[in-house]
Amino acid sequence: MKFKVQIVVESESGETQLIQEVAQIEKGHLQPENLGLTLTQAKELLQKTQRTIAAQQITEYQKQQNFCSHCSQKLLHKDKRTITYRTPFGKLKLQSHRLFHCTCTKQATRSFNPLANLLKERTSPELLYLESKFASLMSYGLSSKLLQELLPIEGEINATSIRNNLQALGQRLESELPEEAGILIEGCQRDWERLPKPDLPLVVGMDGGYVRFYNRKTKTAGHFQAIAGKSIKADGTSKRFGMVYCYDTKPQRRVFEVLKSQGMQMNQQVTFLSDGEESIRHLQYYLNPNAEHILDWFHITMRITVMKQVAKGITKEDLEAGISSESMQKDLTSLKWYLWHGNVFKGLAKIEDLIESACVLASDDDDEQPSLEAEKLCSHLEEFETYISSNGQYIPNYGERYRNGERISSSFVESTVNQLISKRLVKKQQMRWTPKGAHLLIQVRTQVLNDEWMSKFQQWYPNFRA
Repeated sequence: MKFKVQIVVESESGETQLIQEVAQIEKGHLQPENLGLTLTQAKELLQKTQRTIAAQQITEYQKQQNFCSHCSQKLLHKDKRTITYRTPFGKLKLQSHRLFHCTCTKQATRSFNPLANLLKERTSPELLYLESKFASLMSYGLSSKLLQELLPIEGEINATSIRNNLQALGQRLESELPEEAGILIEGCQRDWERLPKPDLPLVVGMDGGYVRFYNRKTKTAGHFQAIAGKSIKADGTSKRFGMVYCYDTKPQRRVFEVLKSQGMQMNQQVTFLSDGEESIRHLQYYLNPNAEHILDWFHITMRITVMKQVAKGITKEDLEAGISSESMQKDLTSLKWYLWHGNVFKGLAKIEDLIESACVLASDDDDEQPSLEAEKLCSHLEEFETYISSNGQYIPNYGERYRNGERISSSFVESTVNQLISKRLVKKQQMRWTPKGAHLLIQVRTQVLNDEWMSKFQQWYPNFRA
């Protein structure tokens, strides 16, 4: 059984202009593997169909450009060149005519190339969209293999071109972001009072992750910090955002624009949750006059849990002072209770008592060997004391907030860090990044994970998948 696929070109009036055969398909006896089209046949059919359609489009466009748009006089032909245009169905070799400008109007140049001016980018939006979307979700190499497996572009696309195109799109996103400002709060109290009644508070959580770094010029290796965050509205809808802090020149503006896109008003309350790190806390300042900054309960309780585990390993006791592993675990539970209810003063006092007790067990004044576990616990307690002292003003009554259904933990950001940074840049990824490359990739990945990449392409290319 033979099948012929033909393209019929009709004019606007409905007259048939061209009938061209693009493919012949033969099918033998019906088997599961030959039912319908195979992937190879589909690739060949798409490639030949596109070439025929593109040739007719270019011919029609060249005819339209042969006449002056002002006086309708036919333009003189200068030369003919070939333009290579990359599409999802293979490369197109397009014949481009260079024409002389008409003398009826003054022009900056003597000649022009209509097709080259129209196709300034040599890659179609469809292919750019597919490359950037898959490359943001998986490695550049795997993206190249996937596209070549499914589309008729075998041997015509590589990981380097995908990376360059993605970074160009990331740079385009960066150029659209407004400039940074010292204070992003808009208006004054009088203006805020005139605003309509705001929605329930926005909750914003932020956390950081570390990405491997290598500089070929200086031959130095290390890590740099990437920050990921998530903003959640009262109805549960959320948006992710991220950046490489050491590279980004507009970090606060980036967070501010995300909050504005979720309908944030200046008279609306915004709750910021963080682990107390200075660089992350700095991003949260001056974004909203009704901002509330809270130290994440998750990081507090995890530190106390670690100290409890260390205290379990203490075997040395001071019978006279009544200090033992069990008593220290009870004191740690009491410390957790004080902080849960926002009593920072008693919490710090309890930490001082615990440090003194740990130092007693860690001392080697007597004949017994010093307790290494007690020394380790003492070190943890001293670090924890500094942590609570520095962030005491951001510790609320967690118990009261929890009973009122308010968020007290940024645990929801841990999954965001995993989605936005770890899965693509860290976990099982045997590669090192530059701050620029990681930052631009994060911007595209954020748009894809927020389901905004399609709308962004439709904004750039109005007829894209219209």
